[in-house]
Amino acid sequence: MPDDSHLPIFEQLAAALRRRLEIIRDRAAYARDADAHLRALQAASEQIVALQAQLPARALDPQFAHYLQRCSYDKALVWLEEYLAAAAPRI
Repeated sequence: MPDDSHLPIFEQLAAALRRRLEIIRDRAAYARDADAHLRALQAASEQIVALQAQLPARALDPQFAHYLQRCSYDKALVWLEEYLAAAAPRI
């Protein structure tokens, strides 16, 4: 399990994963301009990958690492939210 020094990256990653979901759910934006919607989704995915690269691979929970490697971002977000909620009292 990672130590508390990784909390800022985890918080940023959770925000990026939430943003990705917002973009996916924004059907109106897709209907207005599908290309712009795709670019926004690509940018969100690139941010997720960049944040993921900052994580300590050896210290990651194996299940969480699996979610990230398989791009199971919904599951990764659930894991992160549970981890951050559990870590909140220590902060």
